[in-house]
Amino acid sequence: MSSIVGFVRRVYKALYPPELLPPPDAKPIKFGILGAAAIAPPALILPAKCHSEVVVYAVAARDKSRSEAFAKKYNIPKAYGGPNGYQELLNDPEIDAIYNPLPNGLHYEWTMRALAAGKHVLLEKPSSDSAEETQKMFEFAESKGLVLLEAFHYRFHPAIQRMKAIIDSGELGAIKHVEANLVVPSGVIKGEDNIRYNYELGGGALMDMGCYTLNCIRYLSSSNPVSVLSASHDLYVPRHSPPSFASNTDRGSTATLELPNDVTAQINCDLSQPGFKFPRISAKVECEGGSIEIFNFVMPVIYHSITVQKRGQSIRTEKAYTFEEGKMEGKGEDWWTTYRYQLEAFVDKLRGRTPQTWLNKEDAIANMEWIERVYEKTGLGSRPRSTYTGA
Repeated sequence: MSSIVGFVRRVYKALYPPELLPPPDAKPIKFGILGAAAIAPPALILPAKCHSEVVVYAVAARDKSRSEAFAKKYNIPKAYGGPNGYQELLNDPEIDAIYNPLPNGLHYEWTMRALAAGKHVLLEKPSSDSAEETQKMFEFAESKGLVLLEAFHYRFHPAIQRMKAIIDSGELGAIKHVEANLVVPSGVIKGEDNIRYNYELGGGALMDMGCYTLNCIRYLSSSNPVSVLSASHDLYVPRHSPPSFASNTDRGSTATLELPNDVTAQINCDLSQPGFKFPRISAKVECEGGSIEIFNFVMPVIYHSITVQKRGQSIRTEKAYTFEEGKMEGKGEDWWTTYRYQLEAFVDKLRGRTPQTWLNKEDAIANMEWIERVYEKTGLGSRPRSTYTGA
């Protein structure tokens, strides 16, 4: 019964976090959101509500009425819209940081424009459509003295970090194989016009869910792949959508990769797996002395489990909703989402404090490089490069 009560309390507070207002004499970090995206409330608006140093100050959308409705719904003071709405938001001198959840194919242009305007950027993953674009963004941010973070939010949560700590402890011996899965059945992601399927906007399962799986195997193994041994895809075939939604867009992709020291890895991602099947949101590491698996590494605040099977011993299961004492100076609650932990780190970085976790330029570039290499192996090729040449 106590576990059920804890689950309900945790999920309720994650969805309805307590509001923490900035002190009267404080100067909070003011965020602007590019696009009235569905991901914005869980990824920034709700986490900001319970962070006393953050205010979501403005939102922009191509349609002014949409941005105004979004702003009204979430109590955002300013709304920009129309053909120049994004740039008008970037030109707002009150705004310190930008959250960029635009479609993948627009990440490069509007991150570069935001950096050119002197704004820090929290950038949704994947960072861009190519490793070259990703490198240019980070180098530009460095030249401007600005913070740019690719928002792999799951990396900031205690759950995945606990799994990695067990692996790194050597308790299970050397790593032999790593697998990461992010597969959802048909019907979860709806609409043939969903931007996830739009090739021209950087669509595809490997870009959307596959970027998590690649990042996860790299993180847990503390290494980058050395080659793509095999890769395959299931092509997205729409019935009614425009041609751009069918061109080289993978509904699902699978790849086997070679890692250093004779370690292998497999990734599986699918936006709409046929048939009645449960979602697979997991990562497993096979070691010389046993195995460890995490269920629901992407949304662990709802529920997760870390299962450790040491050879010759009974199975044990762990959960980690908060960090061990001393790892985050008392910060963190069991109801904090991955996004809330991520926002804490981003604000710490902007304030000159040391974040508990950080993802650097090299991490972002490497992840995009191996997405491209897997796409090359499947025969689909990389997503279209941005035509933006400014900044």
